[in-house]
Amino acid sequence: MKRRIFLLTLVVGLFLTLAASAQTPAPAPAKVPMDFYAANWKVLIKGTPQGDVKLVFKIEKKGEELAGVVVDTTGKEVAPISKLEYAADGITIYFSAAGYDLSLTLAKKDEDHVTGSLMAMFEAEGEKVKEIK
Repeated sequence: MKRRIFLLTLVVGLFLTLAASAQTPAPAPAKVPMDFYAANWKVLIKGTPQGDVKLVFKIEKKGEELAGVVVDTTGKEVAPISKLEYAADGITIYFSAAGYDLSLTLAKKDEDHVTGSLMAMFEAEGEKVKEIK
């Protein structure tokens, strides 16, 4: 009888321990410095109704904020960035193109690459570039 009580106590203790550890929140992602995003980003947006789209986002730091323009791959300005939001986990770029107000979210993948999505529907990947060609 004592053995059953011991085993039952052991099993209940194990379940309580597992339940408690499952409730532990994940650590917050490390904040990426704003300066990381201040660059020229060649971004490929995949699977849009017009096919895959390549745009370059010229982002610069102005005081404590980011601003910039959208250009095509030849360097011709397509649209100004109307708003740019910076957060610990990435940036959101707001701009207009082809008569649509769009938002592009980007997050750091590594020192020279970002990933994200356009309007939370189309996958995007970007690469930091020195010159626009």
